[in-house]
Amino acid sequence: MTFYSGFSLLNERHFFESYLENNEYTIAGFSYGAIAAAHHASQSTTRIDTLQLFSPAFFQTKSDSFKRLQISGFRQSPQTYRHHFLESCFSPYSVQEVELDWNANEEHLRELLYFEWTEELMNSIVAKGIRVDVFLGDQDRVIDVVGAREFFLPFATVTSLRLGNHFLQEQFND
Repeated sequence: MTFYSGFSLLNERHFFESYLENNEYTIAGFSYGAIAAAHHASQSTTRIDTLQLFSPAFFQTKSDSFKRLQISGFRQSPQTYRHHFLESCFSPYSVQEVELDWNANEEHLRELLYFEWTEELMNSIVAKGIRVDVFLGDQDRVIDVVGAREFFLPFATVTSLRLGNHFLQEQFND
């Protein structure tokens, strides 16, 4: 099992253990990591049975001004940006402890914000016989959940967690 982490994060896989298919033929990614997981699946020549996308970064419906504002905020203070980003990821619940990747930079954020999921990418994955599972939290305050659901439905089994946030948590974990 190969797992790709979200923007500015390391080792957050444990948040998704109850959903993960732990075998050597599964590729998974969370948020920004879903982009890398999808690219891996589309380009790999080795056997992959399942691609699991947890809260895939879906910003293609957001305005350029929104994206520029995010980049500007990161540029002004990466530490403050990460703090607010994590609050959004865990909202409406309490922020849990996570390991941060301090090597994440503005270029990574730009890639995250401007990445566009395409039918071509998804068709190339599905054409290989790879099953795609997408998990979305309906309370996610980071990505466009409605847009993501509409986009992925023709290609994947989409599981929506009614009370789930970006980390797919559905209740307070204090």
